Amino acid sequence: MYPHVPPRYTTNQPDRAPVENRAYTGRRQSGSPPPLATRCGAVAVICRGDRLLVIRRAATVEAPGTYCFPGGAIEPGESEQDALRRELREELGVEAAPVRRIWQSITPWQVDLRWWLAELDPASPLQPNPAEVAATHWLTCREIRALPGLLTSNHHFLDALERGALSMFHEGSSP
Repeated sequence: MYPHVPPRYTTNQPDRAPVENRAYTGRRQSGSPPPLATRCGAVAVICRGDRLLVIRRAATVEAPGTYCFPGGAIEPGESEQDALRRELREELGVEAAPVRRIWQSITPWQVDLRWWLAELDPASPLQPNPAEVAATHWLTCREIRALPGLLTSNHHFLDALERGALSMFHEGSSP
């Protein structure tokens, strides 16, 4: 699951200002401050038509009962892609193929999230791990926004997606 820092770390001190959420370009944007995050997470964005996969977190993990895109912490020495594959195996019992990084954001808890477009093996059904995932849902952006307890970082991702700041399509393809 996503790393979590208690709310007491969300002060508005000038040296802790969040880095602007941004589409991933492979390099830091000119004039943007360096990330202040000390932890990183990989987030899977998985499409099925016009629907995206979201999970409801189990009662036994940080932020229980909240909704979010699947993913979790990148372990020391682990690549973003390996972390994404590992987290999807642990949470959902599926093999995933990371396609490309599409976005990056810093949460209010100073976690640097790397958002990846990913594909699932169509022959592999979702098998949620009840210790981590209470439920899975394939929902439209509008339906995701209406979920109670949707994590803030997920709202920011949907904002960027809806204003066209990132592309969910493979290079050279279109809707």
